[in-house]
Amino acid sequence: MKKQTLSLAALWFGLSFTSAFAGEAEDTTSITAIIHAIEAGWENADRTPFEAHYLDFEGARYVESGGQNEGLADLVEHHVVPEGDSLNELTLDFSNIEIHFENDFAWAIADVKVYAVVKKDDRVIDKNGYETFLFRKIDDEWKVVHTHSSTR
Repeated sequence: MKKQTLSLAALWFGLSFTSAFAGEAEDTTSITAIIHAIEAGWENADRTPFEAHYLDFEGARYVESGGQNEGLADLVEHHVVPEGDSLNELTLDFSNIEIHFENDFAWAIADVKVYAVVKKDDRVIDKNGYETFLFRKIDDEWKVVHTHSSTR
């Protein structure tokens, strides 16, 4: 009887561990997809991924290379969309993405490469840096609650 109880306990522990690992792998896939959707949103001056994946709340701050946007509307209307009007060939590349979890909170750190040509004077922007994303899981969906980008 003790062997059977021990075997059932080991099976339960194994299933719990496998389930937790599977959940984290699923969350990693979800967060990676969100980051790549945001990347495409920047490149295409498309507000849709920001509206879908950012949690818009009072006090939200999004930091981009020393500038700060207060709230989602400020980020989209004064940063994302205007860059589409003023830049050609804008490409963002988020790579080496590391994601860390703590219950319903996650953070991701990524290398970022930014390339664009300024429309008015053909000046080339070619910078490397880092991006940090903070996420909260709300109703089983990951939402961006803060970003900080720094490029040189």
